[in-house]
Amino acid sequence: MIKIKYDAETDILTIILKDDAPVDAIEEPGGIIVSYNEKEEPISIEFLNVSAKRGLSSFLCKLPRRLIL
Repeated sequence: MIKIKYDAETDILTIILKDDAPVDAIEEPGGIIVSYNEKEEPISIEFLNVSAKRGLSSFLCKLPRRLIL
């Protein structure tokens, strides 16, 4: 199951795709970090400064509470 976490203190939205340990991470343009497991599969996506990104903060508000950790 996909998990979504928002940390208001750091303003980071994290989407957890798999509960694996990260072994590598790549920062993409626009403040997005994708973490990978040892099989080179994406396991999480972090959106930095999410409140400043148009559309992402409204997306977060529309998510069912059961999906947000």
